[in-house]
Amino acid sequence: MADITRRDIVAICGGAIAGDHAGRIPTGERMTIERYGITEATADIPIISLVTVHDDVVHLCGITADPGSPRDIKEQTRQVLERIDRLLGRAGTSKSNLISATVWLTDMAHFADHNAVWNAWVDPKNPPVRACLQSPQLWRPGLLVEIMATAAK
Repeated sequence: MADITRRDIVAICGGAIAGDHAGRIPTGERMTIERYGITEATADIPIISLVTVHDDVVHLCGITADPGSPRDIKEQTRQVLERIDRLLGRAGTSKSNLISATVWLTDMAHFADHNAVWNAWVDPKNPPVRACLQSPQLWRPGLLVEIMATAAK
């Protein structure tokens, strides 16, 4: 299996947009879908959009920290939330417009530490609905948290 490059890791995690690809994809007479950060395929990276926007609803892919660093759940959560902020900004919105979030933790023993970082970040006057699930493994070993979110524009 081919090694994943740092460029691929950063692209899939939202730190950089592969090829800085963005565009409107007409899918009907009145409907458009904007896609940001379409990734380039590698042996173990799918072709996906990091962000899609449809009818003023912004959908983010699952966002993770950089594999390999940092290892602490609080630091990984901070990095993920910073990436979410950047991606939402790119789509013309912010965390104050979050509708929903799904969180995957590899160990529910991290729940309290993850929530401490989440609670310091989230807009307390406009919190999204949220689910938190345990996943025994994320896309790379060492990753402890992944968050997928939806926001209004």
